[in-house]
Amino acid sequence: MEILKAVRERRSIRNFEKREIPQNLVDTLIDALIWAPSAGNLQARKFYFVQDAALKKGLVAAALGQGFIAEAPLVIAACTDDMIFGRYGDRGLNLYAIQDVAASIMGMMLVAHENGLGTVWVGAFREAMVIEALDLPHNLRPVAIVPVGYPSKIPSPPQRVSRQSAIEFR
Repeated sequence: MEILKAVRERRSIRNFEKREIPQNLVDTLIDALIWAPSAGNLQARKFYFVQDAALKKGLVAAALGQGFIAEAPLVIAACTDDMIFGRYGDRGLNLYAIQDVAASIMGMMLVAHENGLGTVWVGAFREAMVIEALDLPHNLRPVAIVPVGYPSKIPSPPQRVSRQSAIEFR
């Protein structure tokens, strides 16, 4: 698949088929996450692959009741790891680590799309509730929840801003 085509065709999917994801495809998603670039190659990120129904319900509660999360066969909770602080200080902790997770998630979402899966980036959630639901250690901060599954409905493409309003050459 052409990468730009995947970028243009990928959609935020909130409706999933009740169909499990084969392990070889889960492994492919893992590869996409761990091969993403990271600041100083510290790889200061951790991903939780949630398949347990009770844990998914806890994530739904943390995510302000977004019930579609529990409908996905796989939910990925993406976390930063504060070990980056030792090398890059506050900027590493408050920016680079988040950028690292974002790069990982975007690459994984494109690979998921290429393989017929749908995803949606969920950023609206109460961090403390995710930490509690997943019993995360103190060094991890959840920054994204990504439901993954086979789409049962694919929305139309959303409007995009014009090139002129988004880009400025200097």
